Amino acid sequence: MQALFDPAAYAVKPLDQAAMAQCRAHWDQVAKPLNSLGQLEDVVARMAGLLGTAQVQAQGKCVLVLCADNGVVAEGVTQTDASVTAAVALSIARGTGNINQMARVAGAQVIPVDVGMLTEVDHPAVLNRKLRRGTGNIAQGPAMSRQEARAMVQVGIDLARQRVQAGDKLIATGEMGIGNTTTASALAALLLDQPVEKMTGRGAGLSGAGLQRKIAAIRRAIQVNQPDPGDPLDALAKLGGFDIAAMAGVFLGGAAMGVPVVVDGFISSAAALVAQRLCPACRQAMLASHVSREPAGAMMLQALGLTPIIHAGMALGEGTGAVALMPLIDMALAVYHQGSSFEGIQVAAYQPQQP
Repeated sequence: MQALFDPAAYAVKPLDQAAMAQCRAHWDQVAKPLNSLGQLEDVVARMAGLLGTAQVQAQGKCVLVLCADNGVVAEGVTQTDASVTAAVALSIARGTGNINQMARVAGAQVIPVDVGMLTEVDHPAVLNRKLRRGTGNIAQGPAMSRQEARAMVQVGIDLARQRVQAGDKLIATGEMGIGNTTTASALAALLLDQPVEKMTGRGAGLSGAGLQRKIAAIRRAIQVNQPDPGDPLDALAKLGGFDIAAMAGVFLGGAAMGVPVVVDGFISSAAALVAQRLCPACRQAMLASHVSREPAGAMMLQALGLTPIIHAGMALGEGTGAVALMPLIDMALAVYHQGSSFEGIQVAAYQPQQP
C-alpha cells in the first residue's frame, strides 16, 4: 500500500540517532540503576530524536480538543443526544471542563476547535475550522466526501504546525463529539480486520440493548459504504468523523514539524491509526499516554507498535489521558536535567550486566 501523504512531502525526518544516543548516555550517568525509570527514559530519548537535541525540554504544551458531531447518533447508539457536544465544548472554552482542570495542573494550554459541531458555540476561545455542521449517518451512507476528508486532515496538519510555530514542544490530542466511539469502532474493525462486536464497547455507558444497536449500526455502515481497508482516506470518509480526520492531521503535522504528539484514548488511537496508514513515518512522533478501557483500546495501540505508560481504566476523552502523561514527562525531565550524577556523589556508575 502506497502512503497517500508522502513523508518527503511533509518533511518527516528520521529520528536523530546521535541525539538519542547522547540522551541515553546522559541517562546512564544519572545516579540511579540503569533504565530504572523505564518507559519514561524511552519517552525522553524519543523526544531527543524528534527534537534533534539531547537537551530535551517540554516547555510549551497544549491539548487540541477537536469537537464535532456525528450523524450516526440518529441510530440510537448513544445515551445522550448531540446537544451535549456543544455544551461540553462551551464548558471547555470557558475553562471549566474536565480537561481544563487537568491541563491546568499539567501546565498545558487547552484549545477547543470546532471542526464540525451542529451547534455554533459563541465563545472567542473556540477556533472555527468546520467545513459543515456534522457528518452524515454512516449507517445510511458516507460520513463525508473524500474531498472533505482530505480537507479536514489538512486542517489538523495546519493546527499542529501553528502550535509548533507558537512555541509548543508537546501536543496532546483530545476530542469531544457524541457518537465518536461508534465511528472509531467502525474504523478499528475495518482497518484491523476484526469482528465488529470485538471492537465495539459501551462508550459513555450504553445499556445492553444500546450496545446491540451500536454493533448493528456499524455492521450496516460497513455493508452500505463498502469502504476499502487498503485506502485509509476512503475508510475515513465513509466511516469516520470530522474530529477523527482532524486528529489524524494533527499527528501528521506534528511529525512533519518534529514535535511529539500524545495519543489520548480510543478515538485518538483510531485517528493515530488512520494517520499511520496515510504516512507510516508519522508513527515516530506518537507517544501513547494510556490504554482505554474500550475493548479495542489495547489492540489499536498494539497495531501501532505503541506501549502505553498509564493503566488506569480511563475512558473520559477530551484529551484527559494524554494530559495525564505530561506531569510524568516533566518529572522525568527534572531527573534527567537536575538529578545527581554518579560523579557528583562519588559513586561508581552502574554497568550493564549479562543476564
